Amino acid sequence: IHSSHDKTRDKREQTEICFNCHKQQRSQLHRPSHHPVLEGEMACSDCHNVHGDNPMQLVKASTNETCYTCHMEKRGPFLHNHQPVAEDCGICHSAHGTITDNLLKYRQPYLCQGCHSHTRHPTSSPSLVTAPGSGRNIPQGRGCVNCHTNIHGSNSTQNATPGTRFVR
Repeated sequence: IHSSHDKTRDKREQTEICFNCHKQQRSQLHRPSHHPVLEGEMACSDCHNVHGDNPMQLVKASTNETCYTCHMEKRGPFLHNHQPVAEDCGICHSAHGTITDNLLKYRQPYLCQGCHSHTRHPTSSPSLVTAPGSGRNIPQGRGCVNCHTNIHGSNSTQNATPGTRFVR
């Protein structure tokens, strides 16, 4: 489809050429959380095959392998693996852009509760807890990563009991 002298192979001009057809991706890359394509730090071909290279596969490798090219620290293997990380980064992340931090598809806790719908978890509904040392009741936070900071996986043996994995 594209010749070897095609502008789609020139990383300096590639993005605008791609956007001529890929208008939805242009829109996504203008969202607050996006890969730095518009800033010139990445090009479409960093993740995608240029049309014609392999018409059956527009992503250079599997989604995860493509992501791990830049995000090796998320790869593992970890002592405690978070299964979606091994399955597909796209379960939680949108590749081109989102309105939520870190290219997440939804804000937490909604993203997490899509799979983790445990009704007995302390943050599954708003509740009051006693603030340490103050004796005052305060609303308990609903941010999963307030406690579960290592959501991609962890090699820590601390908090290794079931139900406490990925806790800092």
